[in-house]
Amino acid sequence: MRFISVRELRSDFWKSVLPEEDMVLTAKGRPVAILTRVNEDTYEKELDAIKRSRALKALDIIHKDSVMKGRHKITDEEIQTEIDAVRKEKK
Repeated sequence: MRFISVRELRSDFWKSVLPEEDMVLTAKGRPVAILTRVNEDTYEKELDAIKRSRALKALDIIHKDSVMKGRHKITDEEIQTEIDAVRKEKK
């Protein structure tokens, strides 16, 4: 994967891009975006795949946090009690 800076985007960068190469866009040496080749016919599916990947990553973080805090051992009854308490507060 190639890394490029914002300054390079302002130059003749686009003339030198290889169509099949993914790149990481950097600002002040830190990664800020990923540039990847897309096809006009499939870009919506590719964006959807990225969104699904981010959702799975978030779910994994939530799961690991749950295990670290022992919440993964909560029974169905305890979960229902929590849900009922929140619903009661909202009324």
